[in-house]
Amino acid sequence: MSLAARVCLTFIVTMGTLAIFSATSGVAIGGSWRFLIYLVTGLVASGLKVHLPGITGTMSVNFLFILAAIVDLTLEETLIIATGCVIVQYAWQARRRLRLVQALFNFGSVFIAVTAAYRTFHSSWHSALGLDYGIILAIAASVYFAMNTLPVAMIVSFTEGKSIRGVWRDCYFWSFPYYLVGAALVGGMHLLETRLGWQTAILVLPVVYMIFRSYRLYLGRLESEKKHAEEMAGLHLRTIEALALAIEAKDHTTNDHLHRVQVYAYEIARELGLGHNDIEALRAASLLHDIGKLAVPEHIISKPGRLTPEEFEKMKIHPVVGAEILERVQFPYPVVPIVAAHHERWDGSGYPHGLVGEQIPIGARILAAVDCLDALASHRQYRRALPLDEAMQLVKSQSGIAFDPTIVEILERRYIELEQLARDKNSEKTKLSTNVRIARGAAPAAGFEEHIELPETARLRRRGDFLSSIAAARHEVQILFEMSQTMGSSLSLGDTLSVVAKRLHTIVPYDGLAIYLKRGGVLEPEYVTGDDCELFSSLTIPVGQGLSGWVAENGKPILNGNPSVEPGYLNDEKKFSVLRSALSVPLEGVGGIIGVISLYHSAGEAYTRDHLRILLAISSKLGLSIENSLRFREAEDNAVTDFLTNLPNGRSLFVHLEQEIARCKRSRLPLAVLVSDLDGFKQINDMFGHLEGNRILRRVGSVLRQVCRDTDYVARMGGDEFVIVLPGIADEELGRIIQRLRDAVAESGRREFGEIMYTLSVGASQLAPDLD
Repeated sequence: MSLAARVCLTFIVTMGTLAIFSATSGVAIGGSWRFLIYLVTGLVASGLKVHLPGITGTMSVNFLFILAAIVDLTLEETLIIATGCVIVQYAWQARRRLRLVQALFNFGSVFIAVTAAYRTFHSSWHSALGLDYGIILAIAASVYFAMNTLPVAMIVSFTEGKSIRGVWRDCYFWSFPYYLVGAALVGGMHLLETRLGWQTAILVLPVVYMIFRSYRLYLGRLESEKKHAEEMAGLHLRTIEALALAIEAKDHTTNDHLHRVQVYAYEIARELGLGHNDIEALRAASLLHDIGKLAVPEHIISKPGRLTPEEFEKMKIHPVVGAEILERVQFPYPVVPIVAAHHERWDGSGYPHGLVGEQIPIGARILAAVDCLDALASHRQYRRALPLDEAMQLVKSQSGIAFDPTIVEILERRYIELEQLARDKNSEKTKLSTNVRIARGAAPAAGFEEHIELPETARLRRRGDFLSSIAAARHEVQILFEMSQTMGSSLSLGDTLSVVAKRLHTIVPYDGLAIYLKRGGVLEPEYVTGDDCELFSSLTIPVGQGLSGWVAENGKPILNGNPSVEPGYLNDEKKFSVLRSALSVPLEGVGGIIGVISLYHSAGEAYTRDHLRILLAISSKLGLSIENSLRFREAEDNAVTDFLTNLPNGRSLFVHLEQEIARCKRSRLPLAVLVSDLDGFKQINDMFGHLEGNRILRRVGSVLRQVCRDTDYVARMGGDEFVIVLPGIADEELGRIIQRLRDAVAESGRREFGEIMYTLSVGASQLAPDLD
């Protein structure tokens, strides 16, 4: 509860207490039959209550008898009747228990209302004005209505940040005629009393019950309609959120960006005192302002480098397209103008219409500032996230230029609070204007891609040194020819990439080079050299993410991109690269893109279109060469690897054993060779089939590999026979190793079948260290 709401609550309770003490101090209660009948009928009428739609309060017909008591009884008797009526109204069949502070507030507001109405009715001022009885009674009923409903409206207003007038009008003013009807009934009761006696007031009870029934039916229908409206509003909101998710999926921003913007914008709008419709429009626009990006090509939205002028022209259509999409929704509040203008700038340099200052809708001004702040503090494809304080300073620097100064002032004062609040919360087809050209708009935050000419090239062009140009061209041709020969003649992938990297450096300068190969859905570094080689060697880049991942997914090169967006160290402050620009090109094989070659440089804007041309010239040849080398490597692996267990095969075993014997003789180390097979394996094949037998062989091979040391060599000779080469094993250790192998294999059989179905037979041969 806000401070203003607490102050109001304390005031109402205090004034109510003073009212009852002032009215009852030193005054005796008459105890007449009239008092008792009014009390009983008032208590009974208090049980005839209806729940008010939109709020947690109730309304009963006890007002008639409280007003009758105001007319016919003393103030203290009226207050006692009102107290009993309040207790019954709030305690009888209550939907939830009333808290002490609520009870005190209700008593206080009723005591104030009763006292004010009583003083109004029994005052002498209306006699001086010559008002008749009916007018006086209507005024007293109106005072009771105002003093009974205004305090509640004030509490709701202070708590929810709404206007008192709006809350009172929407939640209570509709019931004012009921009080006037009550005043008319009390006037009728008074007329009967003067002619037939006060006991005739009991005859009004059927009329009271009819009023109660009519209001109950009316409010029941009203509540049903309200519930239906809330369900439709909930559906409306969920639809908006679904559209927001579609935008996030297309834009590749952080998942909570739009909702964070919504929290910021909503709180600023409340502080500015915007109306209900404007706030609701801003809440919807906060989620939907980028919906027009659905019409922007994916490779432009997710591009980690700078946009070209042509790409930025395509990006600038998204406010126009977004507004056209949302016009079809027909929102009951002005969402479309906010979406259409959220890229306008305070000084008139924005797009698409170049609006200036207060010509821009207030919602769009709020949205522009908070969207910029959160975007600066979030990771993007073309740059790393800024600390929130630094991002706020950048927004402040644009106050009066890009953003409304009033909004920036509120944002600067409350951005830490709002950040914490945001964290706590985490028909007919329309032709869209995707071909519109927007004339206005400055460069995007990442700037335009520019052609950078190296100083040496500029010097040659200015001096017209055509001989040097010819020499440089011949040098380039020579290097390209040598690289082509290397790539065409070598099947060793490491040797090929090493030579290409060395020769490429002479015509395209770089401080770091990485060649990533596509394996499944990720890029893995195959060859890395130069600065930060350890950093780039440790990366595993999902296809579509970062600089190289974007190139691999889209098959398009990037010139002078930002190396710091490569995944793997984007969110790790301990990993830092001094490299500032990158040239990245896809590598294509026969079946499509197989990888990416990325050159990194410590200088910004280090690469030219000429460098891109050279790298593109070798990329296709390099891609085919890499593909051939990979196939050759795979063939080599298949030649020495058992296809079933992925262990070395017999051919590989004999090569390794020959080398190991020679090494042990030179080093005077012992060497043991274990030859083993599976006992009971034939029964497994007979009982379960050869597919199950193959699975058991793979299982046994894996168990043997796990039990052995990293320096041991496990191979499959064929069938169920395995050979293990154990260098450096002394005689006394060999028996324990053999037993450990047998136990592990037997245990694997027990886990597979619930009993020991197969065992391992092992024969051993040793090479003594003193043999020549």
